[in-house]
Amino acid sequence: MLRVCVCVSGGGTNLQALMDAIDAGQVTNTQIVRVISNNKGAYALERARKKGIDAVAVSPKDYGDRETFNEAFLECVDAAEPDLVVLAGFLVVLPPEMIRKYEGRIINIHPALIPSFCGKGFYGLKVHEAALARGVKITGATVHFVDEGTDTGPIILQKAVEVLSGDTPEALQRRVMEQAEWVILPQAVNMIANGLL
Repeated sequence: MLRVCVCVSGGGTNLQALMDAIDAGQVTNTQIVRVISNNKGAYALERARKKGIDAVAVSPKDYGDRETFNEAFLECVDAAEPDLVVLAGFLVVLPPEMIRKYEGRIINIHPALIPSFCGKGFYGLKVHEAALARGVKITGATVHFVDEGTDTGPIILQKAVEVLSGDTPEALQRRVMEQAEWVILPQAVNMIANGLL
């Protein structure tokens, strides 16, 4: 059984997609053992609690400096004893010691087709604003392993989504979530859980 710790900052729609896929039997051999958010008000924590999953907030605001927060965050992850850490809309730069400790066991979902619209400053709506400003006809999402760079780790899965004329960043964001993120994140977790990677 793959023990998964999911890290989120906001609403937790990717977390919900993963929980739903586990419930539906599309993701097997997998248990979400803890959800961690850097945001005490994140709706993702409520989603986890409703499913009886341990949900913990570790906010940088509660610590005097980044180093102390990083230590507390890593302790919170370690306590869950995860086999896999899933970053599902987690807007915190992971401490290098965590990336080293969990090398090859952290994955991230990014709302673009890496190497496009990724790296420092590209997160949330900013990704979709940039895609529309560039005039691309195809965008999508990527699940990749996390390394010490920003969105630079090995790619696991990608799924393309068409950009429609008249798209707003919000409309495009929603379509990328529904057609790509919520599909490939559970797929990637299932592949890892069942040795298909």
